[in-house]
Amino acid sequence: MTRDDGQTRNTAWEGLALRRTRAAADPDAEPRPVALPAIWDEAAAEALAALAPGEGPVALPRLAEAWIRRLAARGRKLGLLPDAGAVEGFANGLRALLLARRGAPGAGTWAGDTKAEARFVLNLPAFLDEDGFDAAGYAVAVRLGVMALEILGGGKATRLRLGFADLAGLLAGLRLDYDSAEGRQVAVAVAALTRGVAETVSGDLAESFGARLPLSLTWPEPPESTPVPGLAEAVRAALDAAAGAPGLRHSAIFALSPPDAVEALLGAETGGFAPAAAPTRLAPTAEGELIEVPTRAALLAGEDAARLLSPRGPEARAAMEAALRPWLHAAAPAVAAPAQAPRPAPKPRPAQDHAHGRGAVWKVSIGGHRVTLRTMEGAAGLEEISLSLAKDGAAFRGVVDALCHSVTLGLSSGVPLDEYVQAFAYTRFGPAGPVEGDPAIHRASSVLDWAFRRLALDHLGGRVLPDPTEEECGGDHLGTAAQQLPLLPDLPATPAPAARRRNLRLVG
Repeated sequence: MTRDDGQTRNTAWEGLALRRTRAAADPDAEPRPVALPAIWDEAAAEALAALAPGEGPVALPRLAEAWIRRLAARGRKLGLLPDAGAVEGFANGLRALLLARRGAPGAGTWAGDTKAEARFVLNLPAFLDEDGFDAAGYAVAVRLGVMALEILGGGKATRLRLGFADLAGLLAGLRLDYDSAEGRQVAVAVAALTRGVAETVSGDLAESFGARLPLSLTWPEPPESTPVPGLAEAVRAALDAAAGAPGLRHSAIFALSPPDAVEALLGAETGGFAPAAAPTRLAPTAEGELIEVPTRAALLAGEDAARLLSPRGPEARAAMEAALRPWLHAAAPAVAAPAQAPRPAPKPRPAQDHAHGRGAVWKVSIGGHRVTLRTMEGAAGLEEISLSLAKDGAAFRGVVDALCHSVTLGLSSGVPLDEYVQAFAYTRFGPAGPVEGDPAIHRASSVLDWAFRRLALDHLGGRVLPDPTEEECGGDHLGTAAQQLPLLPDLPATPAPAARRRNLRLVG
């Protein structure tokens, strides 16, 4: 149960059942005590750890109440919340929205960072109900989000950033194909509802505080009907209300943003209108193994999950963007998945066959330096790699990150993995030495040596490349990472066959 410290008394937090766990915002960070609603999952705990500044214990009620009270008090001071009743209603609305995992401001607000761009995100699958979509509840959430952003902007901002997340999850819950006319029809209706309610609120503020812009009905014709009962009617009502405004306070309100840990806290699995990556994801077990489990969207889709959530090509996303673009006040970002707080990497296991849309995580120690290798696969094989180093300098990590990005681009353009293995296996630079955590590789002459020999084992038919000798990994041959940057060999010059080009997909 929540502890009554005066801050949560007589609020929605009072009496809320909490569970206590330990979570870290970074694989190499020490886990910290976290308290959150009992039914929320471990991904939410990790996201909460990422949202809270510092390193000590964090509880959702206390952390959320800090920014809720701060917003409410500032809204009263600015005159945006005219009386005590409005202040209480606003604060209670934000609490309810968060507890239902329907919406919240971006990470900067949680951290009290006044320099961060203010944003507010609504988690679309959380608005599913027995009738399909809770349009009335969504309209209330949009209104709360716009008011929160107006307060964060001090009543002076002309451009706000309200958006939604996980359209793919909403469509899966409605049993609609993302790449279908019906799916795009519902998506357009949700976007139109967002725009209509947001501009209605802007008009209400203009009536009270003065219009900055004349009313401009620039939206296209909304859908006359949708597969979701009542949605088209709600859209029409919202747009009619917006059309009656005396003017607007804002030139832009409805704009999607690159996701941060808030989307993970709310349970969103994709950013904005991006398609789902797959119906399953990899999750660690208590024993540290990786297992494949259904995504939240797959659980909503039930027996139709495989059909509705199979990976979509760039054409499907482009069609969705073309349908939604006229309703947005700004172009959508290219990010496809929430920036979830990285979950602690599980213990490595021997290589195995990987299914489409899956990946693997290896966490080892090389010469006493912790190294994490992450991979992601698609239908044609390995698509993406990344390497994380815990202790080395920013410049060294930056070079490794850039190299991994170059390899990922090469793989996406058809460069064979074998070319990279030949180029980077047995390269020499620190850290180097004994490898702990990989049952097949016992010594490495560099981080790249271990990583690309591991990739050969996993993705080139179990190809075994022998360990370098102790002398080749010794101090006479190497400097430390802090002393020098790696002397990297040239990238493979193999041309990228046009027939094998494919777009990258970012996944959480």
